[in-house]
Amino acid sequence: MNRRVVVTGMGVITPVGNDVQTYWKNLLDGVCGIDFITSIPTDDLPVKIAGEVKDFNPADYGIEPPFARKQDKFTVYAVAASWQAVRQSGLNSGEDGNIDPYRLGVYVGSGIGGFATQVRETEKLIKEGAKWVSPLFIPTMISNIAAGNIAIRNNACGPCLPVVTACATSTHAIGEAYRAIKHGYADAVITGGAEAAIIPLGIAGFANAKALSRSEDPKYASLPFNRNRGGFVMAEGAAMLVLEEYEHAVARGAEILAEVCGYGNTCDAHHVTAPRPDGLTQAAAIRQALDEAGYDSDDILYINAHGTGTALNDVSETAAFKIALGEDAYKAHISSTKGSTGHLLGAAGAAEAVAAILALRDGIVPPTANLDETDPECDLDYTPNRAVKADLTIAISDSLGFGGHNGCVAFRKYNN
Repeated sequence: MNRRVVVTGMGVITPVGNDVQTYWKNLLDGVCGIDFITSIPTDDLPVKIAGEVKDFNPADYGIEPPFARKQDKFTVYAVAASWQAVRQSGLNSGEDGNIDPYRLGVYVGSGIGGFATQVRETEKLIKEGAKWVSPLFIPTMISNIAAGNIAIRNNACGPCLPVVTACATSTHAIGEAYRAIKHGYADAVITGGAEAAIIPLGIAGFANAKALSRSEDPKYASLPFNRNRGGFVMAEGAAMLVLEEYEHAVARGAEILAEVCGYGNTCDAHHVTAPRPDGLTQAAAIRQALDEAGYDSDDILYINAHGTGTALNDVSETAAFKIALGEDAYKAHISSTKGSTGHLLGAAGAAEAVAAILALRDGIVPPTANLDETDPECDLDYTPNRAVKADLTIAISDSLGFGGHNGCVAFRKYNN
C-alpha cells in the first residue's frame, strides 16, 4: 500500500502557549518563554533558567484532579496536548464513532519519561525503606505510559509504539506513524512527544555534560545560530498531531491541515552526545524526507531546524543543509523556534512540526529569536528576529538526538 497521509488535528503545551493559537502567535512575535526557574529550588544549581510551562490547568483539557495528582507531569502534558489534537480532528472511536478502534493507533514518546517520579521514589527508598515506594512508581515513571494513557482515553486499540530517541523522539514518532498509515497498518494515529525534566538532577546532569547555556539573562540564553551561543536551554511540554489516511479524513468531512509526504531516519554512528561534524548522516535523513516528498528546486521550502544553540550542533546542521540541498540551501527559509521555546527534548520535534505546518498554512516563516549576531559558519537564511511572509509549498522539521539519532519529516500544503 502507498496511501496518502494528512494532518487533521494538533495540540501543544509549551513555554509560549498552552494551545496552538497562542503558541503560534507568540512564535511569530518572537516571544521568549524562558525565565528563571520557579518550580524547584535553584540555589545549588549551576543553571537557574529554563522554559517552564506556565498557567497550566489540567482541568481545561478534560483531566480529572486524581489523575493529574497521581501521574508524572510528562504524562499530564501529553494527555492535555492529545486532548486538543483529537478534539480538533473530530475522531471518535466510541460505539457510534467514526473510526474503528483497532484502526486508531498511538505513537507517543518521551526522551526521559517520569524523571521527577523516579527521583522522588528513589529518595523514599533511601530515606524510608522499600515498603514506602509507591505501587504506582513503575507505571508512572516508564516512558511508554503517556502513550498508554492516551490510548486508554481514546479507546485506541490499534498499533501503539512509543519511541525513545532522545531529542529526536517525537520526530521519529511522527515519521513512524506516517509509515504505519501509509502502508495500511492504521487509519489514524495520535502521535508526538512529551517531556518534564526540569528537576535538580536533570539540570545538574545536562549542565555538567556542558550542554546547557550558563547565561544569567533568561531572555538572551537560547541563541540558535548566534555567534554568542553557549548551549541549549532546557524546556518542558508536549505536542501532538493526529495523522489520518486521506480518504478516511475526506469521507468524514475532516478539516485537513497539511499532507505528510516524507520521512528520513539515520544515525551518525559517531559519538554519544556530539553530532557528526561533517553533517553527512544528518543530511542523509533530510534528503530521504525531501526525496520522498518529491522536492525540486521550484518548491519554496521552509526548514524548522533543530537549532539548539550549541556550538557543535548549529555548525554541523548548517553543513547538513548544504549537503542535502546544494545551492538550494541558500534560498531556503530556515529558522529555529528554540530561540522562543528553549529545547523541549523529546517533545521538541512535534512542537516544531506543528510550527512547520502552521508556516505552510499561513504562508509565514516564524523567526529565530535573539539572532542578533549570526555565526559566520551559519551563513544561510535563518530568519533573524522577524517573521517573513513566503508562499511556501513544502516544509520540513529535522531533529538530532544524543546517540546520533537523526530524524526529518516533510509536509506539503494541502491540495485536494
